[in-house]
Amino acid sequence: MEKIEEEQGLTLQVLDASSLSFNTRLKWFAICFASGIFFILGTGLLCLPEGIKLFAAFYTFGNTAALAITCFLMGHVKQLKKMFETMRLLATVMLLCFVLTLCAALWTLCTALWWHEKGLAVLFCRLQFLSMTWYSLSYIPYARDAVIKCCSSLLS
Repeated sequence: MEKIEEEQGLTLQVLDASSLSFNTRLKWFAICFASGIFFILGTGLLCLPEGIKLFAAFYTFGNTAALAITCFLMGHVKQLKKMFETMRLLATVMLLCFVLTLCAALWTLCTALWWHEKGLAVLFCRLQFLSMTWYSLSYIPYARDAVIKCCSSLLS
C-alpha cells in the first residue's frame, strides 16, 4: 500500500514539474502556430521537380505542429490521455500515417528497398488528412455522427 502511494506521489511530482505557466504556453502556441504556417507554405514546393517529397515532409511537420499547439494549450499529459481514449483510438492512426509519410518521402525502409515513391507519399498525405480530420471532429460534440449521417445519405 505504501509503495502505491509513493508511486502516485512521484507521478504527481512529474506532472507538477512539467506544468508550464500560461504565458509560456501562449508563447509556445505562437511558435508552433507560426511553424505550422511555414510548413503549409510547403505546398508551393509541388512546382519543383522532386517537390512531392518535400511537400509530404512539410505537410507532416505541419500536422505535427498542429498537434503540438493543442499540447501547449491543454497540456501534454492531458492531450495524450485524451488522444488515446477509446473513442479517439482509431483516429490516432494519424501518428502511423505521419511516420509512413516521412518514410515514403525521405527515408529508406531498408538498405535494399527505397521508399522514394511519389504515389505512396500522396496516399499517406491523404490518409493523414482524413485521420487528422476524424480526430479533430472527435472534439466537437456530435460532429462525427453528423458526418456519418451526411455521408450515408449521400451514398444511399
